[in-house]
Amino acid sequence: ILTFITIEVERIAEKRINPKRMQRKIKKQLKNVGSGTKAQQALKLQYEQGKLERRTRSREHREEESARKFELRQEKRKEKHRGH
Repeated sequence: ILTFITIEVERIAEKRINPKRMQRKIKKQLKNVGSGTKAQQALKLQYEQGKLERRTRSREHREEESARKFELRQEKRKEKHRGH
């Protein structure tokens, strides 16, 4: 004869969300609302476009600077191997 033991299954309580994570989530949701006047939205759009332009300009400048430094290093190497 087999006897089975009844085991009480405890339901896992709903996980508590980390308060900081919850605040970040709420902040993100509020940010996506897109409130403000048309003038404020226009200013924000202008700011975002300026930010994109600034990024591209700075990237180009950084690439030019690295190319210039590379050329300078190559010149120095050539000078060292030139002899007296």
